[in-house]
Amino acid sequence: MKLARVGEAGRERPAVIDSEGRLRDLSGHVADLAGDVLLPEGLAALAAIDTASLPVIAQPVRYGPAIGRPGKIICVGLNYTDHAAEVGLPLPSEPTVFMKGCAPSGPDDPVRLPMAAEKGDWEVELGIVIGRGGLYIDEADALDHVAGYCLFNDLTERSYQMDHSGQWTKGKSFPGVAPIGPWLVTRDELGDASGLPIWLEVNGHRFQNGSTGNLVFGVRQIVSYLSRFYALEAGDFIATGTPAGVGFGHKPPVFLKPGDVMTLGIEGLGMQEQRVIGWGDSAGEMP
Repeated sequence: MKLARVGEAGRERPAVIDSEGRLRDLSGHVADLAGDVLLPEGLAALAAIDTASLPVIAQPVRYGPAIGRPGKIICVGLNYTDHAAEVGLPLPSEPTVFMKGCAPSGPDDPVRLPMAAEKGDWEVELGIVIGRGGLYIDEADALDHVAGYCLFNDLTERSYQMDHSGQWTKGKSFPGVAPIGPWLVTRDELGDASGLPIWLEVNGHRFQNGSTGNLVFGVRQIVSYLSRFYALEAGDFIATGTPAGVGFGHKPPVFLKPGDVMTLGIEGLGMQEQRVIGWGDSAGEMP
């Protein structure tokens, strides 16, 4: 299934995309795509619904974050060999983990740079949505705990991340820097999500062009590893790292400025397009 949340910010309703690409309203069956709805039995109940019986949602419509507010957004850094090389850091011997401390935003919502931003950067990533939670999950069983996958842009203010003391979380947590979606694609469609083309462009120039087959730590390894340190719960979101081509890695570096447009995608998970605005700029109408 391809599942989505559509409508005004804070008032999104759940939907499923039918075989002809139309949005069908699920709000008569579930209140949101969150929590227990993402458990295996919850997704099975959605899959059993006769999609043709659901009301069609007229487009155009705003896509919200593909899942309701997750309990945790956990990020894995330096998880592509080429990205670690471009930023001059050694490959980790185990996943590098940090948190993203903001609510998710819609995949096409404007991205507002922080006040006095100096080094706004992009990171296209594969996102894992947890279904069945747990602690000490065996790697062999890890996919049984995955509800599905989403496209993600781990937007970062590098000056907050690199030029101040402390951990990376400060550069990753400004409001609006966690676009998730447009869809949650359930695991039965993508398996372990390996070998998917992943890319990002800024103003039509392709900066990132990779494959999820180049993850240092794959989906099974990441879910199992994180469950040693976190009690994973239904709806938790895990960002798996970004391939080479971030702005910080270029010589000289390239950073975001108001007016820039980012376009990004992963095969099977859809696309995002985000317009960059400055701290004092009006966001304008949502798409």
